[in-house]
Amino acid sequence: MLNIEKENESLIKLELNGQLDSNEMEIGLSQLIEETQNMKNGKMLYIIEDFEIPTMGALMVEFSKLPSLFSILSRIDKAAVIADQTWLRKAAEWEGYLFPGLEIKAFEKQDEKEARAWLSS
Repeated sequence: MLNIEKENESLIKLELNGQLDSNEMEIGLSQLIEETQNMKNGKMLYIIEDFEIPTMGALMVEFSKLPSLFSILSRIDKAAVIADQTWLRKAAEWEGYLFPGLEIKAFEKQDEKEARAWLSS
């Protein structure tokens, strides 16, 4: 499941749970692109639980949308990643070093309040 919710003009929340198929990926990424289109200095709260590698079809959908997904990076300044798996938190923070202008910080599952406070700071 991939759920996208625009909480306010500068905060988008993504919730990922389990394995995504191509249909879920198409709907979710299209919504993400649409919801962030007019954002400036945006923030992203990304909550990942019970992560499983997406299906091959879902990965193909993601690859087809990479140009639009990269354009989101210019509209998002900070991303807080909440994940129940240590390796996902480490990978998220490492990814932050790859994209100048995007600050990523990872949090444990129980630390959503701290993640939101960090996004607001």
